[in-house]
Amino acid sequence: MRCIEFTDEKKYIRDFISLSKKIYESSGNMQNDKELKSLLLGEHPLSKYFVLHKFCIYRGNEIVARFAFTVYPNDDTAYLGFFECVDEDEVAKFLFEQAVAFAKSCGFKQILGPVNASFWIGYRLKTNLFDERAYTGEPYNPKYYERLFLQNGFAVAEHYISSVYKRVEKDFELEKYRNRYDEFVQKGYEIVSPSMRDWDKTMAEIHELITILYQDFPIYKSITKKDFCTYFASYKSIVDLRMVKMAYYRGKAVGFYISIPNYNNSVYHTSNPLNILRILRLRKNPTEYVMLYMGVLPEHQGLGKVLVQSIMNELKESGLGSIGALQRDGKITQSYVNELIEKRYEYVLLKRGL
Repeated sequence: MRCIEFTDEKKYIRDFISLSKKIYESSGNMQNDKELKSLLLGEHPLSKYFVLHKFCIYRGNEIVARFAFTVYPNDDTAYLGFFECVDEDEVAKFLFEQAVAFAKSCGFKQILGPVNASFWIGYRLKTNLFDERAYTGEPYNPKYYERLFLQNGFAVAEHYISSVYKRVEKDFELEKYRNRYDEFVQKGYEIVSPSMRDWDKTMAEIHELITILYQDFPIYKSITKKDFCTYFASYKSIVDLRMVKMAYYRGKAVGFYISIPNYNNSVYHTSNPLNILRILRLRKNPTEYVMLYMGVLPEHQGLGKVLVQSIMNELKESGLGSIGALQRDGKITQSYVNELIEKRYEYVLLKRGL
């Protein structure tokens, strides 16, 4: 086998991108080829924040695995991502040997992964419920990937869940959430869904809140407001603003809740006209929602339940279920509305010392 580090050579970029089609059936392929190519070429809006070292693994002339290391200034961790590998222990062993040798040669203290270039782009490894179709925003991978990491010296560093909630019936009520909502409204808090004309203002407010609230996440790296707004501009075409909530107190944004319809993987494959039609249809008539991001400034304790109540009000009207996506262990979001949880997806972030 051969491990090839490449820069902008067309053959290797083509092989790196194409491997996913060998690993996944079409319904499980969450790779956005256009975005991945821009990252490999250093042309992505966030490329300025890191250096990407890209590798292809070949057996003969056949690509059988790939990976990339993301390197940040003044950070002694190498972030291993864009990991894809056939289900062969020998191939995985060779890949990880090459990865460890490279990371050691650069003086890194540890490897953390999977991390696909950035906190903002995608990270974590799925570990259960592989019979379920991937939802929008899910870090999706074959079941055997966990085995490959653990067999090659990695251990779990962080654990996350996504909670699947059943439909909220119109007569469903949680008194503590309703009372908390009424209490905060009486205190002068405003909970609103933004309008499309306020998109730029809302995104700037969310960026400011995230910059404060997500600092303790394991791989979080700050980006500028301009780059944040550029990167998330695509959400404008897929978001349902009824399911986005902003909390204001005395005119200042102090909390947010962002949900989108579940498009499964259609949003990553828009070169297919049928997927564009499906996105348009689901945006107008969703079948399920994915709760992607939530945050409340710490001095407004209790506001989280208020935002959850406002979302439940919308779900009552729509009669749809939802997925509370990628909640980190130790965060209060894992305990919200336990009464409605049907099942839980699980994910991990892994590390290996050097």
